Amino acid sequence: MRLTNKLAIITGAGSGFGAGIARRFAEEGCRVVVNDIDAKSGERVAKEIHGTFIQADVTKGADWARLVRAAGPALDIVVNNAGWTHRNKPYVEVTEAEFDKVYAVNVKSVYLSALHAVPVLRSRGGGCFVNIASTAGIRPRPGLTVYNSSKAAVILMSKSMAAEFGPDKIRVNCVNPVFSPDTSLSAEFAGGAVTDEAKKKFLATIPLGRFSTPLDVANACLYLASDEASLVSGVCVEVDGARCV
Repeated sequence: MRLTNKLAIITGAGSGFGAGIARRFAEEGCRVVVNDIDAKSGERVAKEIHGTFIQADVTKGADWARLVRAAGPALDIVVNNAGWTHRNKPYVEVTEAEFDKVYAVNVKSVYLSALHAVPVLRSRGGGCFVNIASTAGIRPRPGLTVYNSSKAAVILMSKSMAAEFGPDKIRVNCVNPVFSPDTSLSAEFAGGAVTDEAKKKFLATIPLGRFSTPLDVANACLYLASDEASLVSGVCVEVDGARCV
């Protein structure tokens, strides 16, 4: 049991990668605070893993304060998984509102998580963040420029956080998944329905010949959150079948 006696907040854990991470952490003995803006899906996952569900908007500081209070002083791990994207389309067609939402959900949420969780982790003598970024932040492609840049921001923010919080024994790492048809955002990435043709197009870019799954991403997060990775900080793990090579 690699996370026995650990407590984690996992955002966006009502579906997709977040649900997979929550389930995997629970299997390894972790107590999980399941967060999602969708109460129905979040409560379902929390019940399944005997966790605690907290509905919160990760773009709001007050909601983060409430989320961290719910976790309490035993907080060890924060997994920033919640994310959003505009639909795949030309850069000049992305609206100002879409731009703002992408950066609020993908980037501001990471800032807010540290603002509220770091004092707790410092008081415990350390802890860790695992931030879910994307291969899009390393090898961007047309049609998702604003989303791509937000994930690049998460990657650089994570590295800088690792350097700044290292003396507090707080580790910060990233996981960069490749496209997965198992997430709620897959249609947005594809620019429409995830047809067999669309899947073939994405699959052709992945040398190992398959998409990432929630379990693939969860296993990477599990390692980074565990004591096995006690000297690992400031790294990005691509879970992408060599897509970014």
